[in-house]
Amino acid sequence: MQKYLLYFCMQKNNPTVTRAWCFYDWANSVYSLVITSTIFPIYYSAVAKNPETDSSIVNFFGFELQSSVLFSYAVSGAFLIIAALSPFLTAIADYSGRKKLFMRLFCYLGSISCAALFFFTKETFSISVIFFVLASIGFSGSIVFYNSYLPEIATEDQYDKLSAQGFSLGYIGSVLLLVFNLAMIMQPGWFGIAADNTSLPPRIAFLTTGIWWFGFAQYSFYHLPGNVYHRKPGGSWVLNGFKELQKVLNQVKELPLLKRFLLAYFFYNMGVQTVMYVATIFGIEVLALPDEALIITILIIQLVAIAGAYGFAALSNKYGNIKALIIAVIIWIGICIAAYFINSANQFYVLAAVVGSVMGGIQSLSRSTYSKLIPATTIEHASFFSFYDVTEKISIVLGTLAYGAIAQLTGSMRYSILALIVFFALGLLFLSLVKGKRTLQAEQERVKVS
Repeated sequence: MQKYLLYFCMQKNNPTVTRAWCFYDWANSVYSLVITSTIFPIYYSAVAKNPETDSSIVNFFGFELQSSVLFSYAVSGAFLIIAALSPFLTAIADYSGRKKLFMRLFCYLGSISCAALFFFTKETFSISVIFFVLASIGFSGSIVFYNSYLPEIATEDQYDKLSAQGFSLGYIGSVLLLVFNLAMIMQPGWFGIAADNTSLPPRIAFLTTGIWWFGFAQYSFYHLPGNVYHRKPGGSWVLNGFKELQKVLNQVKELPLLKRFLLAYFFYNMGVQTVMYVATIFGIEVLALPDEALIITILIIQLVAIAGAYGFAALSNKYGNIKALIIAVIIWIGICIAAYFINSANQFYVLAAVVGSVMGGIQSLSRSTYSKLIPATTIEHASFFSFYDVTEKISIVLGTLAYGAIAQLTGSMRYSILALIVFFALGLLFLSLVKGKRTLQAEQERVKVS
């Protein structure tokens, strides 16, 4: 194993490889923007609305419930599935050296399911929600393998910068595709679409998102290494994958700082991801904002997030990752307090700018911070990142479930927003328990990797 580590250390920071890694953010981030945040939620709400009764009650395979609640539950279900699968699949990928293969399979599942949303109409409502769930599984499933490449292709001093660069590329690419799709929705005549065919442009947007994701990912798959440590598996991949997972689990138990960070990440990410997934629905249901206002809001967030990602990378370089994350979480608490009181589109715009300033920063810094907490001598990066991924997915499941349940019980999403403050506060508490780099190095030296 040491031979492989020595060999590969000489290959890190290869510009072609790091560029290809960042480019997968360019490929897949269109899903986050078009499907998670903008066009899909708006189209979903429109399809779910009964114009005769002005009701948002939908029938999902015989079950009747509020469309916003179903949306939250669909997100929760998707991430619960991937949280259950991720540890075992990453362990198999580590043992077999087939990480890129698994990343590719989830990418194709997500992008093809996304393209299938082209057929989303009132008549296909239930099955389209299933395609949405499958697209979410594909997106989140590919990310864990993608993230685990970071400590394999770059040296530690480059983690923050490279992570920020990936997120920034994702924001830029997704905005470009969104602008194209918005032009088609707002000016369908330019594209030869009849003005009264209002459902076709957004459905084409879902199709182009799937094609964009599938197509641009090929550049990443071409240049990313397939079997980084040249592992030659023998015997059952599944059985040995379970053994690999147990080995990594034993290492995690000996890393208290890593466990504390995961606990902190669990809570503050619960708030961050819930805001990202339900912000558009909040604007529609609570503030009754027009579609144009919601789109402007999302564009503000994406554009400001580019600067935010690099800004927090610089902040971490000066004060350290943990202090920079603490600053970000404190700002998020302020965002939740402000969100409870907002009542107008202009207030929503201002809040969106603040969200953008910390959204990119907290996401990119969380990824790079975790990379630094992984033992430098390990080669089971996918398995280690599965714990990060499971933490993220379970936090999304519980966050969106809590948000949907509180909204259903109280009849107001504003109370759901207040609940997010508790999640951020707990994240802040556990972040304060993660000490500095000197303690981290001492901790990693105690971990023996076979």
